[in-house]
Amino acid sequence: QLQLVESGGGLVQPGGSLRLSCAASGFTLDYYAINWFRQAPGKEREGVSCISVSGYSTNYADSVKGRFTISRDNAKNTVYLQMNSLKPEDTAVYYCAAVYRRYSSRCTGTMDYWGKGTLVTVSS
Repeated sequence: QLQLVESGGGLVQPGGSLRLSCAASGFTLDYYAINWFRQAPGKEREGVSCISVSGYSTNYADSVKGRFTISRDNAKNTVYLQMNSLKPEDTAVYYCAAVYRRYSSRCTGTMDYWGKGTLVTVSS
């Protein structure tokens, strides 16, 4: 079964940190760019960050620049999202998604696989 599984969400106080993981099973992430999205209650889904196949190209939404860091470990078939200085407005369900990009350095596009999400709640 081909799937992405997110983990690492939870409740954290403002200013705290969390590291989300996105693990693939049934396929290798080597040729896939990975995106993180989030959806807050009552809001539309938004792109948070993405990382290219090589890992050399990354992008971030303005709202998380300087606070979030995306990385990948192909040996572990896993992508991470390190989230620091968390704010209440970061509260959302976070999803990872993969798009096939073997011959491209782009990391966006129509996603081929989606995870089911992990909830991040930032609250005191």
